[in-house]
Amino acid sequence: MPIGLERRQQTGQLRLITFSCYRRLPFLEAPEPKNTVELVIEKARQSHALTIYAYVLMPEHVHLLTSEPETRTLASFLRVLKGESSKLLKGSRDKFWQTRYYDFNTFTTGKFVEKVQYIHRNPATRGLVTGPEDYRWSSFNHYASGEPTTIQSDSQWLDRTRFAHRTKNPLMSR
Repeated sequence: MPIGLERRQQTGQLRLITFSCYRRLPFLEAPEPKNTVELVIEKARQSHALTIYAYVLMPEHVHLLTSEPETRTLASFLRVLKGESSKLLKGSRDKFWQTRYYDFNTFTTGKFVEKVQYIHRNPATRGLVTGPEDYRWSSFNHYASGEPTTIQSDSQWLDRTRFAHRTKNPLMSR
C-alpha cells in the first residue's frame, strides 16, 4: 500500500483482498500448493470469524472477497494465513508471499456483484481454463451448484443449508 493511504477497519465491511506470491512468481501453479493454501485459508477464516463470499487462487496471487473479521483484524488474518502457508510451502525459497496486500472496500450491491464476477472469471480471462466452472480453486462451483469447497464461502446455498438446519426441514437442504 502506498505510504499515506489509510486502511479503514469496520465490522461488517466487505473487502476485496488481493495478495501475491513473492515477486509475482507462479508459486501456486501446481495443484499441491493451491490445496495447501486453501486449507490454511479455511483454518484462518474459522479462527478469525470472518465470512468469505468469493475467492480464487491464481498461479501467482489470491483474491478473497471477505467481511471484516469479528474477532481480530484483517491484517492479523493475513499475517496468520501467509505465515502458516509460508512455513508449509516455502522450502528453499527466501520468501513465499509479498509483504503487502491490496484491499478495496465494497460498499454497494453493484460493487459486490462486480467483484464476485471478476474473481470467478479471472481463471478464464487469463486463459487457464475455458470457463470458470472448469477451475477447481475458486468459489464459482459453489455459487453455481452448491457444491462444497475447501474454503467455506457464503452464498445462497449456504443460506438454504442454515435455514434447513434451523427449521429441521430436509427439503430445504437440497
